[in-house]
Amino acid sequence: MFDADLEEAIKVYQRNFGLNITGAMDAPTMMAPRCGVADVINGTSSMGAGAASHAHGRNLYSYFPGGPRWPRSKRSLRYAIAQTAATPIDRATLSRVFARAFARWAAATTLNFTEAASAEDADITIGFHAGDHGDGEAFDGPLGTLAHAFSPAGGRFHLDAAESWVATGDVSRASSAVAVDLESVAVHEIGHLLGLGHSSEPGAIMFPTITSRTRKVDLASDDVVGIQSLYGGNPNFKGVAPLATSSRDMDSGAGARSRPWSALVAVVAVAAGLAVAL
Repeated sequence: MFDADLEEAIKVYQRNFGLNITGAMDAPTMMAPRCGVADVINGTSSMGAGAASHAHGRNLYSYFPGGPRWPRSKRSLRYAIAQTAATPIDRATLSRVFARAFARWAAATTLNFTEAASAEDADITIGFHAGDHGDGEAFDGPLGTLAHAFSPAGGRFHLDAAESWVATGDVSRASSAVAVDLESVAVHEIGHLLGLGHSSEPGAIMFPTITSRTRKVDLASDDVVGIQSLYGGNPNFKGVAPLATSSRDMDSGAGARSRPWSALVAVVAVAAGLAVAL
């Protein structure tokens, strides 16, 4: 049953994503599987730039409250792939996927990343988990929330082990209709590990949703400006590649699965300030 608070929550959600602000659960509001990092914290939207700024081409990246980042004295970060028992993907393949994902951020910044042999030697830990895994942000099974990561210097990056992760080959040709590209999600969550919040720019890596069977790994200008504002730019960075996929394709690509109603309600609850994360 709808009331004024729920209608306002839906409007906040629609504003964040540049949708037509109707306050109703219309078709465009039924979004794709997404990151578990909240867009609204304590009732305040971190994606407040909205569609009006998008129309004028302004930067739409955001930061976590307080603007946390890794200290200036720490430009070399070590990561460990620590919890892998819950995924069938072999360790060598995981190492290659995460190395590529970290390299995309290193190319644009003054940061560099190295895989560590153990979690004890790492600044960042990566793991696959199912359901309630002890951090207060339980996973929900296939689609819905795909992964979440903690702001600096929390260094924790968790992926839902229940997803149909694709780590090799063309995800758009995957046999599963709910296949999710691992590298695409990894690039996004690393942005959070470095201090970026979500962006209202649909073409940005830091946009909070992605459809199944979609690959999206190249930083957009919005991502680059946001991360370089935190850490400075790599003088050898060659700029961003042209977008290969339109925002329309990302929102409603062929063969993609939309989030279920229950997951959408969870997002609306976050927009109302009822929870810190999905």
